Amino acid sequence: MSYELPSLPYDYAALEPSISKSTLEFHHDKHHAAYVSKYNDAVKGTELDSKSIEEVITEIAGDTSKTSLFNNAAQAWNHTFYWQCMKPNGGGTPTGELAKKIEADFGSFDEFVEAFKNAGATQFGSGWAWLVLDGDTLKVNKTLNADNPLTNHQVPLLTMDVWEHAYYLDYQNKRPAYIDEFIGKLVNWDFVAQNLAAA
Repeated sequence: MSYELPSLPYDYAALEPSISKSTLEFHHDKHHAAYVSKYNDAVKGTELDSKSIEEVITEIAGDTSKTSLFNNAAQAWNHTFYWQCMKPNGGGTPTGELAKKIEADFGSFDEFVEAFKNAGATQFGSGWAWLVLDGDTLKVNKTLNADNPLTNHQVPLLTMDVWEHAYYLDYQNKRPAYIDEFIGKLVNWDFVAQNLAAA
């Protein structure tokens, strides 16, 4: 089954000034679209064509003969998830069960923020920072390049793209400034809470 490039869940200019219209156009319409196109071309007519993209990602992870396919599949999925992790006038602090779970597993919301920011800032080169549910426990981790928590049997709740194309037009080499804006003004805590409730 072909995997469709989703529309952004907001207007291209909706996240300004934290993320510019030009960054979203470039990131979504060029980078994300290319991953989707290459993934669909690679699975078309193969035994993987009938499987969901999540099934493909978990099935071929670690298979060095399918590294290119994995990279395009995971990046297509990661970006779709990433767009939903942000919203206009986002950020702030979560509420309800999510807030209680973060406080229980990290000690406080501030300790979670510190761990999440550190994961993003210390990811060498390209990759992602994640909030995941690992068993019954919330954890922060980071992945290199296209890797994602699905391959480790973890449930992704929140991600932040720290590939340079996610922030370089707006922040140049100041990744920590982008991370601060992401946490403070962009996170869609409603989406994160929905992921936790569904886990």
